[in-house]
Amino acid sequence: MRITVFGATGGVGQEIVRQALAAGHEVTAVVRDPARLPVPLSDVQVHTAARMDDPEALREAVAGRDAVLSALGSRGRKADGVAERLTGSVLAAMEAEGVRRLLVVSAAPVGPRPADDPLPDRLARKVIGAVLKEVYADLTLMEAALARSATDWTSVRPPKLTDGPLTGRYRTAVGGTPRSGRTISRADVAHAMLTLIDDPASVKQGVGVAY
Repeated sequence: MRITVFGATGGVGQEIVRQALAAGHEVTAVVRDPARLPVPLSDVQVHTAARMDDPEALREAVAGRDAVLSALGSRGRKADGVAERLTGSVLAAMEAEGVRRLLVVSAAPVGPRPADDPLPDRLARKVIGAVLKEVYADLTLMEAALARSATDWTSVRPPKLTDGPLTGRYRTAVGGTPRSGRTISRADVAHAMLTLIDDPASVKQGVGVAY
């Protein structure tokens, strides 16, 4: 499978690249700085984009791909609309090239609250939501842009990310959020995204992932 990865030098993005290569996929990594890639440059096709917000500069990176996976987003509490803006550029490039399958990283609070969520989880959700309000607002707008697009998108919504190992043992909830799902490793988020590429039930859906 031919895959393009945006945000390839971030925590989840690096895991997507590693695991996709290990699975035998042909990987194109879209980066500003190729030196930050986690694998030898000989193993991956590199598309250097000085401006991620320019759809024309991204068209070559997505042309002819079977799937595009994006880990683009804010790395702090100040989102500044980065997820919505950069994902919009990716969507425009994909639609111009007729590429349909897109999977992106969002966050659990953007999805529905789990049924019968325990009180400690509800309280924690409120606190975290207040602290990261701007980030979640940006991701909500990003998901709205996905819903308006012509792509076959999936939004993967993890809770707190950790640097734990790849386990392959996590729960998923198409259109929902796993109950009491508090953490998941970046490696397992990447695994879930790669697994969902061929899952028709996840198309045009948010998918909660958690331990």
